[in-house]
Amino acid sequence: MKIQKKLSLLLALSFLLGLSAGGNKVMAADGAESYNYSYWGLTTAAPAAYQANGLWNGESTGAGAFKEPGDFHVTGDKQIYVLDSGHNRIVVLDEKLQPVQTIRSFARDGKEETFNNPQGLFVTDSKELVVADTGNKRIVQLDRNNKLVKVIDAPKSDLLSEKFDFQPVRVVVDKAQRIYVMSAGVYDGFMEFSPDGTFTSFVGANRVSFNPTDYLWKMLSTKAQRSQMVMFTPTEFTNLDIDQEGFIYATNGQDSGNVKKLNAQGNDILRRNGYFAPEGDIRYMSATGPSRLIDIDVGDSEMYSILDGKRGRVFTYDGDGHLLYVFGGLGNQMGQFNTPVAIERLGDEFLVLDKALGEITVFETTEYGRTLNEAVRAYYNGDENKAYELYQETISMNANLEFAYAGIGKALLRQGDYREAMKYFKKSMDQKGYSKAFLLYRKEVLREYFPGIMTGMVLLIICWFGVGKYRKRRGGKKVAFIKQRAV
Repeated sequence: MKIQKKLSLLLALSFLLGLSAGGNKVMAADGAESYNYSYWGLTTAAPAAYQANGLWNGESTGAGAFKEPGDFHVTGDKQIYVLDSGHNRIVVLDEKLQPVQTIRSFARDGKEETFNNPQGLFVTDSKELVVADTGNKRIVQLDRNNKLVKVIDAPKSDLLSEKFDFQPVRVVVDKAQRIYVMSAGVYDGFMEFSPDGTFTSFVGANRVSFNPTDYLWKMLSTKAQRSQMVMFTPTEFTNLDIDQEGFIYATNGQDSGNVKKLNAQGNDILRRNGYFAPEGDIRYMSATGPSRLIDIDVGDSEMYSILDGKRGRVFTYDGDGHLLYVFGGLGNQMGQFNTPVAIERLGDEFLVLDKALGEITVFETTEYGRTLNEAVRAYYNGDENKAYELYQETISMNANLEFAYAGIGKALLRQGDYREAMKYFKKSMDQKGYSKAFLLYRKEVLREYFPGIMTGMVLLIICWFGVGKYRKRRGGKKVAFIKQRAV
Protein backbone atom coordinates (compact mmCIF):
# COMPACT_ATOMS: atom_id res chain seq x y z
CA MET A 1 0.00 0.00 0.00
CA LYS A 2 2.81 2.42 0.89
CA ILE A 3 4.56 1.68 -2.40
CA GLN A 4 1.29 2.29 -4.33
CA LYS A 5 0.76 5.60 -2.52
CA LYS A 6 4.32 6.69 -3.36
CA LEU A 7 3.87 5.72 -7.00
CA SER A 8 0.57 7.61 -7.17
CA LEU A 9 2.21 10.66 -5.63
CA LEU A 10 5.10 10.48 -8.12
CA LEU A 11 2.68 10.16 -11.05
CA ALA A 12 0.66 13.13 -9.81
CA LEU A 13 3.79 15.24 -9.47
CA SER A 14 4.98 14.21 -12.92
CA PHE A 15 1.59 15.18 -14.37
CA LEU A 16 1.69 18.59 -12.71
CA LEU A 17 5.23 19.19 -13.91
CA GLY A 18 4.17 18.22 -17.41
CA LEU A 19 1.35 20.74 -17.28
CA SER A 20 3.62 23.52 -16.17
CA ALA A 21 6.39 22.80 -18.65
CA GLY A 22 6.69 25.71 -21.08
CA GLY A 23 8.10 23.60 -23.92
CA ASN A 24 5.11 21.30 -24.25
CA LYS A 25 2.43 23.95 -23.77
CA VAL A 26 -0.01 21.24 -22.77
CA MET A 27 -2.14 23.02 -20.17
CA ALA A 28 -4.90 25.03 -21.79
CA ALA A 29 -6.96 28.06 -21.16
CA ASP A 30 -9.54 26.25 -23.32
CA GLY A 31 -13.00 26.77 -21.94
CA ALA A 32 -12.06 29.74 -19.78
CA GLU A 33 -14.16 32.84 -20.44
CA SER A 34 -11.84 35.51 -19.07
CA TYR A 35 -8.25 35.00 -18.03
CA ASN A 36 -4.67 36.20 -18.35
CA TYR A 37 -1.19 34.70 -18.05
CA SER A 38 1.22 35.18 -15.17
CA TYR A 39 4.96 35.73 -15.44
CA TRP A 40 5.40 31.96 -14.99
CA GLY A 41 3.01 31.18 -17.84
CA LEU A 42 0.15 30.03 -15.62
CA THR A 43 -3.45 30.78 -16.49
CA THR A 44 -4.93 33.21 -13.95
CA ALA A 45 -8.55 34.23 -13.55
CA ALA A 46 -9.46 37.79 -14.52
CA PRO A 47 -12.62 39.92 -14.50
CA ALA A 48 -14.38 40.32 -17.84
CA ALA A 49 -13.10 43.40 -19.65
CA TYR A 50 -15.79 43.22 -22.37
CA GLN A 51 -19.26 41.74 -22.52
CA ALA A 52 -21.51 41.14 -25.51
CA ASN A 53 -24.50 43.46 -25.52
CA GLY A 54 -25.81 43.16 -29.06
CA LEU A 55 -26.09 40.79 -32.01
CA TRP A 56 -26.89 42.06 -35.49
CA ASN A 57 -27.35 40.40 -38.86
CA GLY A 58 -28.28 41.76 -42.26
CA GLU A 59 -32.00 41.37 -41.67
CA SER A 60 -32.01 43.09 -38.27
CA THR A 61 -30.06 46.03 -39.72
CA GLY A 62 -32.62 46.37 -42.52
CA ALA A 63 -30.05 45.77 -45.27
CA GLY A 64 -31.07 42.19 -46.07
CA ALA A 65 -29.35 38.98 -45.02
CA PHE A 66 -25.58 38.80 -45.30
CA LYS A 67 -24.03 35.90 -47.16
CA GLU A 68 -20.50 34.94 -46.07
CA PRO A 69 -19.30 38.48 -45.28
CA GLY A 70 -15.52 38.57 -45.54
CA ASP A 71 -14.44 41.86 -44.01
CA PHE A 72 -15.61 45.17 -42.54
CA HIS A 73 -14.19 48.56 -41.65
CA VAL A 74 -15.16 51.35 -39.23
CA THR A 75 -14.44 54.93 -40.32
CA GLY A 76 -13.49 57.92 -38.21
CA ASP A 77 -17.09 59.15 -38.22
CA LYS A 78 -18.21 55.71 -37.00
CA GLN A 79 -19.76 54.41 -40.21
CA ILE A 80 -19.44 50.65 -40.68
CA TYR A 81 -18.64 49.31 -44.16
CA VAL A 82 -19.56 45.59 -44.33
CA LEU A 83 -18.22 43.58 -47.25
CA ASP A 84 -21.05 41.18 -48.05
CA SER A 85 -18.86 38.91 -50.20
CA GLY A 86 -21.53 36.35 -51.03
CA HIS A 87 -23.79 39.04 -52.48
CA ASN A 88 -20.94 41.02 -54.09
CA ARG A 89 -21.92 44.24 -52.33
CA ILE A 90 -20.78 46.69 -49.66
CA VAL A 91 -23.36 47.64 -47.03
CA VAL A 92 -22.77 50.91 -45.18
CA LEU A 93 -24.23 51.19 -41.65
CA ASP A 94 -24.23 54.02 -39.13
CA GLU A 95 -22.94 53.66 -35.55
CA LYS A 96 -26.34 52.30 -34.47
CA LEU A 97 -26.04 49.64 -37.20
CA GLN A 98 -28.79 51.09 -39.33
CA PRO A 99 -28.38 51.06 -43.16
CA VAL A 100 -27.05 54.15 -44.89
CA GLN A 101 -26.41 52.86 -48.40
CA THR A 102 -25.53 49.77 -50.43
CA ILE A 103 -22.81 49.72 -53.09
CA ARG A 104 -23.24 47.02 -55.72
CA SER A 105 -21.60 48.45 -58.83
CA PHE A 106 -19.74 51.38 -60.37
CA ALA A 107 -19.44 52.99 -63.80
CA ARG A 108 -16.29 52.43 -65.84
CA ASP A 109 -15.92 53.92 -69.32
CA GLY A 110 -19.67 54.31 -69.56
CA LYS A 111 -20.37 50.70 -68.57
CA GLU A 112 -21.62 49.34 -65.28
CA GLU A 113 -19.28 46.88 -63.57
CA THR A 114 -19.83 44.76 -60.46
CA PHE A 115 -17.67 43.03 -57.89
CA ASN A 116 -16.88 39.32 -57.94
CA ASN A 117 -16.32 37.62 -54.57
CA PRO A 118 -14.51 40.58 -52.97
CA GLN A 119 -12.58 39.62 -49.81
CA GLY A 120 -11.18 42.86 -48.35
CA LEU A 121 -11.89 46.57 -48.13
CA PHE A 122 -10.52 49.78 -46.64
CA VAL A 123 -11.94 53.29 -46.27
CA THR A 124 -9.57 56.28 -46.20
CA ASP A 125 -9.96 59.40 -44.07
CA SER A 126 -11.44 61.18 -47.10
CA LYS A 127 -14.08 58.40 -47.36
CA GLU A 128 -12.59 56.81 -50.49
CA LEU A 129 -13.45 53.12 -50.70
CA VAL A 130 -10.76 50.64 -51.75
CA VAL A 131 -11.94 47.08 -52.48
CA ALA A 132 -9.92 43.90 -53.02
CA ASP A 133 -12.08 42.54 -55.85
CA THR A 134 -10.64 39.04 -55.59
CA GLY A 135 -12.74 37.25 -58.18
CA ASN A 136 -11.94 39.89 -60.81
CA LYS A 137 -8.25 39.93 -59.76
CA ARG A 138 -8.09 43.67 -59.27
CA ILE A 139 -8.22 46.55 -56.78
CA VAL A 140 -11.08 49.02 -57.20
CA GLN A 141 -10.98 52.52 -55.70
CA LEU A 142 -14.10 54.69 -55.48
CA ASP A 143 -14.49 58.23 -54.17
CA ARG A 144 -16.94 59.29 -51.45
CA ASN A 145 -19.67 59.57 -54.10
CA ASN A 146 -19.00 56.02 -55.34
CA LYS A 147 -17.44 57.26 -58.59
CA LEU A 148 -14.48 55.32 -59.95
CA VAL A 149 -11.05 56.72 -59.10
CA LYS A 150 -8.91 53.92 -60.50
CA VAL A 151 -8.66 50.19 -61.09
CA ILE A 152 -5.43 48.30 -60.37
CA ASP A 153 -5.23 45.17 -62.46
CA ALA A 154 -2.55 42.47 -62.30
CA PRO A 155 0.78 44.37 -62.29
CA LYS A 156 3.73 43.77 -64.59
CA SER A 157 7.19 43.96 -63.07
CA ASP A 158 10.62 42.34 -63.11
CA LEU A 159 9.98 41.49 -59.45
CA LEU A 160 7.09 39.24 -60.47
CA SER A 161 7.26 35.93 -62.31
CA GLU A 162 5.52 35.42 -65.61
CA LYS A 163 3.09 33.01 -63.94
CA PHE A 164 2.18 35.44 -61.17
CA ASP A 165 -1.53 35.24 -60.33
CA PHE A 166 -2.87 38.45 -58.77
CA GLN A 167 -5.48 37.54 -56.14
CA PRO A 168 -5.86 40.48 -53.72
CA VAL A 169 -7.61 39.52 -50.48
CA ARG A 170 -6.79 42.38 -48.08
CA VAL A 171 -5.90 46.03 -48.59
CA VAL A 172 -4.95 49.16 -46.60
CA VAL A 173 -4.00 52.73 -47.59
CA ASP A 174 -1.59 55.07 -45.79
CA LYS A 175 -1.67 58.87 -45.45
CA ALA A 176 0.40 59.28 -48.62
CA GLN A 177 -2.21 57.28 -50.57
CA ARG A 178 0.13 54.34 -51.04
CA ILE A 179 -1.84 51.10 -51.29
CA TYR A 180 -0.65 47.91 -49.58
CA VAL A 181 -2.16 44.67 -50.82
CA MET A 182 -2.09 41.17 -49.39
CA SER A 183 -2.36 38.77 -52.33
CA ALA A 184 -3.04 35.05 -51.97
CA GLY A 185 -0.05 32.84 -52.69
CA VAL A 186 2.51 35.64 -52.29
CA TYR A 187 5.37 34.86 -49.89
CA ASP A 188 7.43 38.01 -50.47
CA GLY A 189 5.35 40.28 -48.22
CA PHE A 190 2.76 42.91 -48.99
CA MET A 191 2.58 44.45 -52.44
CA GLU A 192 3.06 48.22 -52.40
CA PHE A 193 1.42 50.39 -55.05
CA SER A 194 2.06 54.09 -55.58
CA PRO A 195 -0.88 56.56 -55.51
CA ASP A 196 -1.24 56.24 -59.29
CA GLY A 197 -1.57 52.45 -59.02
CA THR A 198 1.96 51.43 -60.09
CA PHE A 199 3.47 48.43 -58.36
CA THR A 200 6.73 49.50 -56.66
CA SER A 201 7.97 46.78 -54.31
CA PHE A 202 7.27 44.14 -51.67
CA VAL A 203 7.20 45.13 -48.01
CA GLY A 204 7.91 43.09 -44.86
CA ALA A 205 8.53 39.57 -46.15
CA ASN A 206 8.52 36.88 -43.46
CA ARG A 207 11.70 34.99 -42.80
CA VAL A 208 11.96 31.37 -43.79
CA SER A 209 11.11 29.01 -40.93
CA PHE A 210 12.46 25.46 -40.99
CA ASN A 211 13.50 22.58 -38.79
CA PRO A 212 17.33 22.23 -38.55
CA THR A 213 17.02 18.45 -38.80
CA ASP A 214 15.06 18.72 -42.04
CA TYR A 215 17.62 21.19 -43.38
CA LEU A 216 20.50 18.80 -42.60
CA TRP A 217 18.66 15.88 -44.18
CA LYS A 218 18.01 17.99 -47.29
CA MET A 219 21.73 18.77 -47.61
CA LEU A 220 22.64 15.06 -47.41
CA SER A 221 19.90 13.86 -49.77
CA THR A 222 20.19 13.07 -53.43
CA LYS A 223 18.70 15.30 -56.12
CA ALA A 224 15.81 12.85 -56.61
CA GLN A 225 15.06 12.87 -52.87
CA ARG A 226 15.26 16.69 -52.66
CA SER A 227 12.79 17.07 -55.51
CA GLN A 228 10.17 15.26 -53.43
CA MET A 229 10.75 17.34 -50.29
CA VAL A 230 8.75 20.37 -49.22
CA MET A 231 10.54 23.62 -50.08
CA PHE A 232 11.56 26.03 -47.33
CA THR A 233 9.38 29.05 -48.06
CA PRO A 234 8.29 31.96 -45.89
CA THR A 235 4.79 31.87 -44.47
CA GLU A 236 2.04 34.06 -45.86
CA PHE A 237 0.54 36.92 -43.94
CA THR A 238 -3.03 36.37 -42.82
CA ASN A 239 -4.17 40.00 -42.36
CA LEU A 240 -3.05 43.58 -41.82
CA ASP A 241 -4.10 46.94 -40.44
CA ILE A 242 -2.53 50.40 -40.42
CA ASP A 243 -2.35 52.97 -37.62
CA GLN A 244 -2.58 56.76 -37.76
CA GLU A 245 1.19 57.09 -38.06
CA GLY A 246 1.39 54.81 -41.09
CA PHE A 247 2.83 51.72 -39.40
CA ILE A 248 1.47 48.43 -40.71
CA TYR A 249 0.45 45.80 -38.17
CA ALA A 250 0.30 42.30 -39.61
CA THR A 251 -0.46 38.74 -38.57
CA ASN A 252 0.95 35.55 -40.06
CA GLY A 253 0.99 31.83 -39.45
CA GLN A 254 4.52 31.37 -38.12
CA ASP A 255 5.28 29.65 -34.82
CA SER A 256 7.01 32.83 -33.61
CA GLY A 257 6.68 36.48 -34.54
CA ASN A 258 2.97 36.01 -35.24
CA VAL A 259 2.40 39.76 -34.99
CA LYS A 260 4.56 42.39 -36.67
CA LYS A 261 4.72 46.17 -36.80
CA LEU A 262 6.34 47.27 -40.03
CA ASN A 263 7.91 50.66 -40.68
CA ALA A 264 8.38 52.28 -44.09
CA GLN A 265 11.44 50.09 -44.78
CA GLY A 266 9.51 46.93 -43.96
CA ASN A 267 11.40 46.29 -40.71
CA ASP A 268 9.60 44.79 -37.75
CA ILE A 269 9.68 47.29 -34.85
CA LEU A 270 7.03 45.73 -32.63
CA ARG A 271 7.97 45.88 -28.93
CA ARG A 272 7.77 42.50 -27.22
CA ASN A 273 8.44 43.43 -23.61
CA GLY A 274 5.56 41.46 -22.15
CA TYR A 275 5.93 38.14 -20.37
CA PHE A 276 5.30 36.35 -23.68
CA ALA A 277 5.28 37.39 -27.33
CA PRO A 278 1.88 38.53 -28.67
CA GLU A 279 0.60 35.31 -30.20
CA GLY A 280 -2.73 34.55 -28.53
CA ASP A 281 -2.93 31.57 -26.21
CA ILE A 282 0.42 30.38 -24.87
CA ARG A 283 -1.08 27.36 -23.07
CA TYR A 284 -3.40 24.97 -24.83
CA MET A 285 -4.24 21.32 -25.27
CA SER A 286 -1.68 19.65 -27.49
CA ALA A 287 -4.48 18.25 -29.66
CA THR A 288 -5.76 21.71 -30.61
CA GLY A 289 -2.43 23.45 -31.10
CA PRO A 290 -1.56 27.16 -30.95
CA SER A 291 -3.75 30.09 -31.90
CA ARG A 292 -4.36 30.82 -35.59
CA LEU A 293 -4.38 34.58 -35.97
CA ILE A 294 -6.66 35.80 -38.75
CA ASP A 295 -7.16 39.52 -38.13
CA ILE A 296 -5.68 42.48 -36.27
CA ASP A 297 -7.14 45.84 -35.29
CA VAL A 298 -5.05 48.82 -34.13
CA GLY A 299 -6.57 51.25 -31.64
CA ASP A 300 -5.34 54.40 -29.98
CA SER A 301 -2.36 54.66 -27.60
CA GLU A 302 -0.63 51.77 -29.45
CA MET A 303 -3.15 49.22 -28.17
CA TYR A 304 -3.95 46.48 -30.67
CA SER A 305 -6.18 43.39 -30.73
CA ILE A 306 -5.74 40.10 -32.56
CA LEU A 307 -8.44 37.59 -33.47
CA ASP A 308 -7.84 33.86 -33.04
CA GLY A 309 -9.80 32.00 -35.70
CA LYS A 310 -9.20 28.64 -34.04
CA ARG A 311 -10.84 29.44 -30.69
CA GLY A 312 -12.69 32.63 -31.54
CA ARG A 313 -10.93 34.72 -28.91
CA VAL A 314 -9.84 38.34 -29.01
CA PHE A 315 -6.50 39.20 -27.33
CA THR A 316 -5.66 42.84 -26.67
CA TYR A 317 -2.13 44.11 -25.96
CA ASP A 318 -0.56 47.43 -25.06
CA GLY A 319 2.31 48.98 -27.02
CA ASP A 320 4.92 47.11 -24.97
CA GLY A 321 3.34 43.74 -25.71
CA HIS A 322 1.62 43.09 -22.37
CA LEU A 323 -1.59 41.09 -22.61
CA LEU A 324 -4.41 43.29 -21.27
CA TYR A 325 -7.46 41.05 -21.56
CA VAL A 326 -9.15 38.22 -23.45
CA PHE A 327 -12.78 37.78 -24.47
CA GLY A 328 -14.90 35.83 -26.95
CA GLY A 329 -14.86 32.16 -27.90
CA LEU A 330 -16.55 29.57 -30.08
CA GLY A 331 -20.05 28.37 -29.26
CA ASN A 332 -23.75 29.12 -29.44
CA GLN A 333 -24.03 31.56 -26.57
CA MET A 334 -24.14 35.33 -26.71
CA GLY A 335 -20.60 36.62 -27.15
CA GLN A 336 -19.40 33.48 -28.93
CA PHE A 337 -18.97 32.79 -32.63
CA ASN A 338 -19.12 30.11 -35.28
CA THR A 339 -16.56 31.39 -37.81
CA PRO A 340 -15.11 34.74 -36.75
CA VAL A 341 -13.34 36.47 -39.61
CA ALA A 342 -12.77 40.14 -38.73
CA ILE A 343 -12.58 42.52 -35.78
CA GLU A 344 -13.01 46.31 -35.57
CA ARG A 345 -13.36 49.01 -32.91
CA LEU A 346 -16.37 51.31 -32.73
CA GLY A 347 -15.25 53.88 -30.20
CA ASP A 348 -14.51 51.86 -27.08
CA GLU A 349 -16.71 48.99 -28.26
CA PHE A 350 -15.57 45.98 -30.27
CA LEU A 351 -17.33 44.49 -33.29
CA VAL A 352 -16.65 40.91 -34.40
CA LEU A 353 -17.87 39.66 -37.79
CA ASP A 354 -19.00 36.04 -38.11
CA LYS A 355 -18.68 34.78 -41.69
CA ALA A 356 -20.74 31.60 -41.44
CA LEU A 357 -23.66 33.15 -39.54
CA GLY A 358 -23.49 36.55 -41.23
CA GLU A 359 -23.64 38.30 -37.85
CA ILE A 360 -21.93 41.16 -36.07
CA THR A 361 -21.49 40.84 -32.30
CA VAL A 362 -21.10 44.08 -30.34
CA PHE A 363 -19.00 44.07 -27.16
CA GLU A 364 -19.05 46.90 -24.63
CA THR A 365 -16.55 47.57 -21.86
CA THR A 366 -17.08 46.68 -18.24
CA GLU A 367 -15.84 48.93 -15.43
CA TYR A 368 -12.68 46.83 -15.26
CA GLY A 369 -12.07 47.13 -19.01
CA ARG A 370 -12.68 50.89 -19.04
CA THR A 371 -10.33 51.44 -16.10
CA LEU A 372 -7.56 49.36 -17.66
CA ASN A 373 -7.94 51.06 -21.05
CA GLU A 374 -7.80 54.50 -19.46
CA ALA A 375 -4.74 53.52 -17.41
CA VAL A 376 -2.88 52.53 -20.58
CA ARG A 377 -3.96 55.75 -22.31
CA ALA A 378 -2.93 57.91 -19.36
CA TYR A 379 0.54 56.38 -19.27
CA TYR A 380 0.88 56.67 -23.07
CA ASN A 381 -0.06 60.37 -22.90
CA GLY A 382 2.43 61.04 -20.10
CA ASP A 383 -0.13 61.66 -17.34
CA GLU A 384 1.75 59.84 -14.56
CA ASN A 385 -0.56 60.80 -11.70
CA LYS A 386 -3.68 59.61 -13.52
CA ALA A 387 -1.94 56.41 -14.69
CA TYR A 388 -0.84 55.67 -11.12
CA GLU A 389 -4.38 56.09 -9.76
CA LEU A 390 -6.00 54.04 -12.55
CA TYR A 391 -3.52 51.19 -12.27
CA GLN A 392 -4.17 51.12 -8.52
CA GLU A 393 -7.90 50.81 -9.26
CA THR A 394 -7.20 48.05 -11.77
CA ILE A 395 -5.20 46.06 -9.23
CA SER A 396 -7.97 46.44 -6.67
CA MET A 397 -10.28 44.71 -9.19
CA ASN A 398 -7.73 42.16 -10.37
CA ALA A 399 -4.73 41.49 -8.14
CA ASN A 400 -3.57 38.79 -10.62
CA LEU A 401 -2.77 41.36 -13.31
CA GLU A 402 0.97 41.38 -12.68
CA PHE A 403 1.92 43.76 -15.46
CA ALA A 404 -0.25 46.47 -13.84
CA TYR A 405 2.32 46.62 -11.05
CA ALA A 406 4.88 47.43 -13.74
CA GLY A 407 2.52 50.16 -14.97
CA ILE A 408 2.52 51.69 -11.49
CA GLY A 409 6.30 51.31 -11.37
CA LYS A 410 6.67 53.16 -14.69
CA ALA A 411 4.37 55.94 -13.49
CA LEU A 412 6.42 56.28 -10.29
CA LEU A 413 9.60 56.19 -12.37
CA ARG A 414 8.40 59.17 -14.40
CA GLN A 415 7.44 60.95 -11.17
CA GLY A 416 10.97 60.45 -9.82
CA ASP A 417 10.00 58.12 -6.94
CA TYR A 418 12.64 55.53 -7.82
CA ARG A 419 12.69 53.68 -4.52
CA GLU A 420 8.94 53.03 -4.58
CA ALA A 421 9.11 52.15 -8.28
CA MET A 422 11.62 49.39 -7.47
CA LYS A 423 9.05 47.72 -5.19
CA TYR A 424 6.39 47.57 -7.91
CA PHE A 425 8.82 46.42 -10.60
CA LYS A 426 9.86 43.62 -8.26
CA LYS A 427 6.21 42.56 -7.86
CA SER A 428 5.73 42.45 -11.61
CA MET A 429 9.02 40.61 -12.24
CA ASP A 430 10.08 43.43 -14.55
CA GLN A 431 13.85 43.08 -14.46
CA LYS A 432 14.58 45.87 -16.94
CA GLY A 433 12.33 48.29 -15.08
CA TYR A 434 13.83 47.31 -11.74
CA SER A 435 17.39 47.76 -13.02
CA LYS A 436 16.56 51.19 -14.44
CA ALA A 437 14.86 52.29 -11.19
CA PHE A 438 17.79 50.93 -9.15
CA LEU A 439 20.38 52.84 -11.18
CA LEU A 440 18.39 56.07 -10.91
CA TYR A 441 17.84 55.52 -7.18
CA ARG A 442 21.55 54.91 -6.66
CA LYS A 443 22.38 58.15 -8.47
CA GLU A 444 19.81 59.96 -6.37
CA VAL A 445 21.30 58.63 -3.13
CA LEU A 446 24.83 59.48 -4.22
CA ARG A 447 23.70 62.96 -5.26
CA GLU A 448 22.05 63.47 -1.89
CA TYR A 449 24.94 62.28 0.24
CA PHE A 450 27.83 63.20 -2.03
CA PRO A 451 28.48 66.68 -0.45
CA GLY A 452 28.59 65.18 3.05
CA ILE A 453 30.81 62.31 1.92
CA MET A 454 33.19 64.64 0.13
CA THR A 455 33.27 67.04 3.11
CA GLY A 456 34.06 64.15 5.42
CA MET A 457 36.82 62.90 3.10
CA VAL A 458 38.37 66.38 2.86
CA LEU A 459 38.29 66.74 6.65
CA LEU A 460 39.89 63.33 7.04
CA ILE A 461 42.67 64.28 4.63
CA ILE A 462 43.25 67.60 6.40
CA CYS A 463 43.34 65.82 9.76
CA TRP A 464 45.72 63.22 8.41
CA PHE A 465 48.13 65.89 7.11
CA GLY A 466 47.73 67.92 10.34
CA VAL A 467 48.52 64.94 12.52
CA GLY A 468 51.51 64.10 10.35
CA LYS A 469 52.91 67.60 10.60
CA TYR A 470 52.23 67.75 14.31
CA ARG A 471 54.06 64.47 14.88
CA LYS A 472 56.96 65.60 12.71
CA ARG A 473 57.23 68.93 14.49
CA ARG A 474 56.98 67.30 17.89
CA GLY A 475 59.58 64.72 16.94
CA GLY A 476 61.97 67.47 15.83
CA LYS A 477 61.63 69.32 19.13
CA LYS A 478 62.23 66.13 21.07
CA VAL A 479 65.49 65.45 19.21
CA ALA A 480 66.71 69.02 19.85
CA PHE A 481 65.91 68.71 23.57
CA ILE A 482 67.84 65.45 23.83
CA LYS A 483 70.88 66.98 22.11
CA GLN A 484 70.75 70.02 24.44
CA ARG A 485 70.74 67.83 27.53
CA ALA A 486 73.59 65.76 26.19
CA VAL A 487 75.73 68.88 25.85
